[in-house]
Amino acid sequence: MADRYRLSFTTGGLFVPEAASVAAVYLATRDWAIARAQTRQDNLLQVRTAAAATRVSKEITARLEHLDHVELQALSDLNIHDRASLLWVAACRRYAFIREFATEVLRENHLHLRKRLTFTDYEGFYSSKALWHEELDQLAVSTQHKLRQNLFRMLREANLLSESAMILPASLSPALTTILARQGRRDLLGFPASEKDIQRWLQ
Repeated sequence: MADRYRLSFTTGGLFVPEAASVAAVYLATRDWAIARAQTRQDNLLQVRTAAAATRVSKEITARLEHLDHVELQALSDLNIHDRASLLWVAACRRYAFIREFATEVLRENHLHLRKRLTFTDYEGFYSSKALWHEELDQLAVSTQHKLRQNLFRMLREANLLSESAMILPASLSPALTTILARQGRRDLLGFPASEKDIQRWLQ
């Protein structure tokens, strides 16, 4: 049986404004536990309840932990478009389910000139993965819908999917591609981009 998927991305999207604030706290303390506690204590996430603050701060830091020092520093320097793209990379690193959907469905649709990304695409992917991941079959239908809803929300926030579900080719700045290229091809494959684009980014 394949390794179990992490499936805790049922809250929020990419947390673009919040993640930069949390990253700044971590860079000042170099301790994720302290960063989570300070985020909740100072209500940096502007949520109404302590339970929500705990849940959201845990989710954001769990993703940010997959970024290295250079990438975390870049969150405060990049424009909002690139920041969202970097946080999409963090989500792909954290969640194999998201990364595989990005590479096997989103990018493949783009390469084969299928311009829309539909719920049918998602359901086909989900069903194929459920054959090897029993944890997918065990989820309540409501949770399955939340996962789909939040994944599509992340894609829109990362400027990879329009409101009408049209796939938007990735547009990454030289500053961001320089940062991502240090890790090789894997992160770049999570974007709707051609092989030519990826080779250009890696140069």
